[in-house]
Amino acid sequence: MRDALHVTADDADATDDAIPDSREVGITGVVLAGGLSTRLGHDKAVIRLHGEQGPDLLVRTAALLEPLVDEVWISCRPGRCVTGPYLRIYDEVQGLGPFGGVMTALRAAQGPVLVLSCDLPFMERTLLERLLERRGARHPEALMTTFRQEETGFIESLVAVYEYACLPFFEDALTDGVHKLSRVIPAERREDIVYTQNEALPFFNVNYPADLEMARRIIGAL
Repeated sequence: MRDALHVTADDADATDDAIPDSREVGITGVVLAGGLSTRLGHDKAVIRLHGEQGPDLLVRTAALLEPLVDEVWISCRPGRCVTGPYLRIYDEVQGLGPFGGVMTALRAAQGPVLVLSCDLPFMERTLLERLLERRGARHPEALMTTFRQEETGFIESLVAVYEYACLPFFEDALTDGVHKLSRVIPAERREDIVYTQNEALPFFNVNYPADLEMARRIIGAL
């Protein structure tokens, strides 16, 4: 199944080799970049927030994952031109949003996947390392390791490790017509890292033009 779902991306310069390597053996990193960006009005994955010479959001996200996992895949739409030496995977069932991307990645990897949405301009590698550390110490029944917002209870389903044993839950959800990621894995089968509103900046995502403008203002103030 893995070979059938992958297309080699165009050759490009590799990411910074100077980044220290702390890979989690056996985990595949997956950048979720398959959205249509209809609310934003243009493709969010190619936005450059750190100057015209800086990486776009997709490349930045892949670079965050690369030192931490066995390999990085890009979950995207057919026809997307992906920068970097990454493999592309396409949803087996179209129109399901991130749910379809994660389910396809699990089927292709046949192992755990660390998924990260491409629209998080302030995500930090240290948080991903913390996520992997918690995953290693998760309770025995946990199939998903993620972050949960303390005040609202919001589950960061697009910054999470999904174990391969999650797959039956996705298949059942697909049968039941449930495509919202936060509803797929029951709370008792999750390992949550709680964060407060004061720690929320890394989870700021770009969905609307106002979000993009806010991100630019934040970067300008840093």
